[in-house]
Amino acid sequence: MEQKTKIHAEDGKQELIITREFNLPVELLFKAHSEADIIEQWMGTKVLKLDYKKHGSYQFETSDAKGNVVVKINGAIHEFSPGRKITRTFEMENTPFGVQLEILEFEPLTADTSKLNMHVIYESAVQRDRVLQLPFAQGINMAHTRLQNIVSKLK
Repeated sequence: MEQKTKIHAEDGKQELIITREFNLPVELLFKAHSEADIIEQWMGTKVLKLDYKKHGSYQFETSDAKGNVVVKINGAIHEFSPGRKITRTFEMENTPFGVQLEILEFEPLTADTSKLNMHVIYESAVQRDRVLQLPFAQGINMAHTRLQNIVSKLK
């Protein structure tokens, strides 16, 4: 089955371009990335902090079924333009992946459809390639499918 989330990784570069079209108005797609209760549902994580504004920050925590913390994610917000764009850092604590820069752009296609364009920049091409060796593409596609299913009920 073809994955709806597309990942473009040019050889030798330290970046990824990730795109996905959604059957959601751009306002709902943006809410899915900026409101804690919705983020928790589609990402399957707990939002500990969400201060989405310029110079703000966020912190997420994911636990296993026994309540053991599996991963902590945090970052700083550099740009927050409601309905249009979020520029942020993204760091998974206690992993070898380092900090990445993410630029999320939300594009209206029609009144009821939109597109997410993500530009992700890693510290090095080697680091980016290590991420791509994981089931990264399948994971982000599954997360985006959950986002579509959960947020479409909010219409």
